[in-house]
Amino acid sequence: MNLTGTETQPTQQASEARASNAVIDLDSVTRRYAAGRRVITALDNVSLRIDAGDFVAIVGASGSGKSTLLNIVSGIDAADAGRVRVLGTDLNDMSEDRLATWRGRNVGIVFQFFQLMPTLTVRENVVLPMDLAGLTEGKWARADRLLASVEIPHLGNNLPSELSGGEQQRAAIARALANDPALLIADEPTGNLDTVNGLLVMEIIERLWRNGTTVLMVTHDVQLSLRARRRITMRDGRIIEDFTNPKLDEHAR
Repeated sequence: MNLTGTETQPTQQASEARASNAVIDLDSVTRRYAAGRRVITALDNVSLRIDAGDFVAIVGASGSGKSTLLNIVSGIDAADAGRVRVLGTDLNDMSEDRLATWRGRNVGIVFQFFQLMPTLTVRENVVLPMDLAGLTEGKWARADRLLASVEIPHLGNNLPSELSGGEQQRAAIARALANDPALLIADEPTGNLDTVNGLLVMEIIERLWRNGTTVLMVTHDVQLSLRARRRITMRDGRIIEDFTNPKLDEHAR
């Protein structure tokens, strides 16, 4: 069941991953980039398992490897070494076209700077992932339910430029949920918002988690990271701490 309270049919890959309880399984993953005559190691032999229904926040200084890790998990970037398995699918040898199809059907992504299409209305932005994935039956009604679930049902026919930052981020969350993903990835979802709107967005993300969505979030805000069940700290491309919040552990699925 999703945030709107309606039943949906998950993809076979998502169903298998939920059944096995493993959503993310990274084994000795390394990612390096060339920078002139230098080679920068963004991820250094990282191993990580995240089970279905968990809420994991990743913290660390700029350049610690947080965003690279999200890009590897979502299939936006590829590892140079190691195994990447997400939602029951081995991403290592998939083509870019197959990765794009897989990502559109299984992973929702929320960006810091919203990334809404400026010439489309909010409703059209939410419907776009459904069109790209070929999941068009009842798409407008689903878009309206999603916008209502993030408390902006009255803004569906507005352009993104007519929304505040907090409203744009809520629209971006609705878009990320368009195809009922088993995994929600949020890269600094409150980083471009004021405190009030940041807390509203966090409440929506927490509600998604409590309704069964697996959430992987990057944040610079240590206080917000404490709202996750599990907090991972990165430094120099490595995981240096993996902390489980005992107060939230009872909500683990």
